Amino acid sequence: MFRIQTHGLAVGLVLLVLTAAAAAVQAPEPPLAETRLTVHTLLREDIFAGLLANDMERFARGERNVDRLLEQRPADKGSLLAWKASALLFRAVRAHESGRASEFQKDYRRALALFAEARRLGPPEVAAASVGGSYVLMADRLPKEHQAAAWSEAYAAYQVLWKVQASLVEQLPVHLRGELLGGLAVTAQRTGRAQEVGPYLDRMLVVLRDTPYEAAARAWKEKPEAASTTRLTCLTCHDGGRLDARLNALGGK
Repeated sequence: MFRIQTHGLAVGLVLLVLTAAAAAVQAPEPPLAETRLTVHTLLREDIFAGLLANDMERFARGERNVDRLLEQRPADKGSLLAWKASALLFRAVRAHESGRASEFQKDYRRALALFAEARRLGPPEVAAASVGGSYVLMADRLPKEHQAAAWSEAYAAYQVLWKVQASLVEQLPVHLRGELLGGLAVTAQRTGRAQEVGPYLDRMLVVLRDTPYEAAARAWKEKPEAASTTRLTCLTCHDGGRLDARLNALGGK
């Protein structure tokens, strides 16, 4: 269960589910006192509402809840700093796109420092998930001079995740399986490691048969130029990781 939750942090970039959630009139307040829920479950939907649907009200609530959980759950500090780093990276991107250069520099430097601290505190796959997923979403929105380094960091992060999950990939739910392999292929392609892309795509064709990930991988294989227009990530939803799903599951215990 833990590996599923941490991968959801990374690339559980659940586009369809979270877009619908962000469109709701008012999402319920996450129950921070419910210690049976991971910090990832409590934070994911509010933070991603900002990242994916530009719902900055929910995003700000997620940021506040990160700080509250840092006080309430010191044992989860590494995971929480990874979330805080991702949120600050998004703030930095928005500042850059609005021409606020000094604000960008401040938030970007702070995000990098928090990613480093999250790596130090561990678990390593949590920071890797945050770094990899954040940069896949935001690397191309950074200033040009930072993009190559961001993609390099994303590639390294997915390699960490692969070491942890390679032997388990076929046991993962479709969404997590697809996001992992898709992220590996995308970051390899974006860092000039063309020889690594094909094997990841081939694996997707086998273990993700009859899913949107298979179709996207096949497009990349048959027409390499499709890599610039066909997404390999954010193609399905991780319904089981939603806050309401987890609460409903706990209600029966």
